[in-house]
Amino acid sequence: MGYVARVLALVAVGMFVSATASVAEEKDPLKPRVPADQLAEAKQMKNPVEATPENIAKGKALFEGKGTCVNCHGKEGKGDGPAGAILNPSPRNFTNCKFHKKRKDGELFWVIKNGSAGTGMVSLVPAAITEEEAWTIINYERSFCKE
Repeated sequence: MGYVARVLALVAVGMFVSATASVAEEKDPLKPRVPADQLAEAKQMKNPVEATPENIAKGKALFEGKGTCVNCHGKEGKGDGPAGAILNPSPRNFTNCKFHKKRKDGELFWVIKNGSAGTGMVSLVPAAITEEEAWTIINYERSFCKE
């Protein structure tokens, strides 16, 4: 199934879920989304893209553009984007600093690359972005935590 077809299917499922659920909340913000048998390996992955101001700006452009992250996670990363409004559970709230302290970059990369079962998060690598772009987006996502 192509990327556009997956997104359309996601929207259709999200509309059904939204119609049958009263309040969408972020699903287990501190629980790992990587399967247990892959978690240790994901945690060991290091972000090869340095978190410089220039790279964070590139991550923002990807988040709001090619990566399509803004559609679900919102411009301020709160999980309140227009497409995210119909999802249950709601998309990840990247302003949650407890989440950032608990998750390693490799775990975030794994979710961007593989999607997240039980949520609306679909695989974006390589359908929409490259691995390097995913790492760049992670640096920007980390900037939403202001602690």
